[in-house]
Amino acid sequence: MDLRKLKKLIDLVEESGIAELEITEGEEKVRITHHTAGQNVVYASSPMQPMMMAPSAPAAVSVTPAPPPEPEGHAVKSPMVGTFYRSPSPGTKVFVEVGQSVNPGDTLCIIEAMKLLNEIEADHGGVIKAVLVENGQPVEYGEPLFIIG
Repeated sequence: MDLRKLKKLIDLVEESGIAELEITEGEEKVRITHHTAGQNVVYASSPMQPMMMAPSAPAAVSVTPAPPPEPEGHAVKSPMVGTFYRSPSPGTKVFVEVGQSVNPGDTLCIIEAMKLLNEIEADHGGVIKAVLVENGQPVEYGEPLFIIG
């Protein structure tokens, strides 16, 4: 059973709130048990030993705690993968602060991608409620950057 499938099964057990799931696929058997202490343990057994697991040792998969809930409002998301910058250059004033009013089209930040600096503009007017990314941190496509309320 491949790791992506195992990860999906672990996520399903965690989201559904069930205590235990056991899957048999051919000669492979996987049991996922959800403990209330916030940790999932995966036991795999098979006549043919997978290369990634020790013959008699169960593999433990730790689950990271859920991030704190985001403030309510409109999320401005990253349109690309790159590095997030709050100001036009090091040592200069940031584009926006929490509590500042913005209008559609105002520059919120810069994302550097492939040596190109891309200004990210507000697509929604309102007040900046939260800045969700640290300066210089890498960001993914679709990752929330700001909350505008």
